Amino acid sequence: MIKIDDFPLTRVPQNKKVSFLSVAIVHMGMLTALDQFMLGAVLGHSMTLGDAFIAIAVGSLIFGVVTFGLGYAGMREGISGSLLARWCGFGRLGSVLIGLIVAVSLLGWFGIQNAIFAKSLDVAFGNRLGFGWSAALSGSVLTILVTFGFRALRIAARIAVPLFIALVGWVSWVTLSGHDLHQAIQRAPAGDAMSISAGITIVVGGAIVASLMTPDLTRYSRNSGQVLGITLLTIIAGEFIINGLAILIAKSLSTDDVVSIMSLGAGGLGMMVVVFSTLRVNDLNLYSSSLGIVNAIEGLTGHKWRYAPTTLAIGVLGTTMSVLGILDRFVDFLTVLGVVFPPVIGIMLIDYFLLRTHRQALDESRGNGRLPDTTPAIGLPAIIASVIGAAVGLLSNWGVPTITSLVVACVVYWLSSRLFTRRLAVA
Repeated sequence: MIKIDDFPLTRVPQNKKVSFLSVAIVHMGMLTALDQFMLGAVLGHSMTLGDAFIAIAVGSLIFGVVTFGLGYAGMREGISGSLLARWCGFGRLGSVLIGLIVAVSLLGWFGIQNAIFAKSLDVAFGNRLGFGWSAALSGSVLTILVTFGFRALRIAARIAVPLFIALVGWVSWVTLSGHDLHQAIQRAPAGDAMSISAGITIVVGGAIVASLMTPDLTRYSRNSGQVLGITLLTIIAGEFIINGLAILIAKSLSTDDVVSIMSLGAGGLGMMVVVFSTLRVNDLNLYSSSLGIVNAIEGLTGHKWRYAPTTLAIGVLGTTMSVLGILDRFVDFLTVLGVVFPPVIGIMLIDYFLLRTHRQALDESRGNGRLPDTTPAIGLPAIIASVIGAAVGLLSNWGVPTITSLVVACVVYWLSSRLFTRRLAVA
């Protein structure tokens, strides 16, 4: 059984490697969730069928390449993504900043998922509570449960994942069999039109955090073939099956409202699964975000904050984001993720596979089953290149933003690293 918090600061020993399915099931769970169904519904509501699947195909290709690259590095070195970043350009402090950005993004996911939970709760009570009070209530209860521990919640979360996948299949059958599929396919977008480039960016944004977390899982894998299989299965299940069905359902019902889709397709059962799926995802979002912030503060200041008060504070922030309407900014949120994270991943891949700045130290220490004796303090070229790439992707109006940010960051990092190396040689 995989425990992500095992060996947090060391290599995974060879005798602790696990089977292909043990890693694949956990990795697939990151993209077979409610947020991917939401993403597909947005694509189906805002794009033609052909454009939506082009966005999924191109976005999946980008996700697949960077995920396999990072996953392979994590498998080869047996270390997590945050540790890998230390010897892939960013250094110790740079990797802390990456962890902090991941934690903040998970906080945003908490706010979005809690907003969906709140809508379900409000509908269940006949709209008597109102969205604001429902969001405050659901966020507060979940925060308390995660902070102080509630084993039944974790048991329910394990049930929610297969139940959600089964419900998606059921809702798809009920909805699509009751509509003229050919007519739905030909139907023009019912919502605000979205370009293919924007669609590609939000597809990448919806999955890119999972890409960055892939080494945390594949460090338990035995070979590159397993990493490739894990990546392909996740893309097929999350991007093409979950997203694809959501696109067709959104077109058939002319809505991207997940709560409406589930309630119309499966009634009370659908509402229950939305609630439990949200609980499952937000349990992990809040837990991981809290750990990330605690670790970041410890890495920057040397002071270790206690988990419970940190979780309470983050839960309050996430709940406030729900009440203020972060769900209405879902597409904007995905766009930011799809532009900010690719530069970080691209730089790590460039450093590990091409520049190989610390590969000798990693190779020598790997033979002894330990980490390199020295750790770079901070990688300024990597941080600067990440900022430049993200800024160009967000501010420019040409090309596909997620590809633009990735390419610009990689080029800037490559050139700055080569220049920095030459200056050291001259000195």
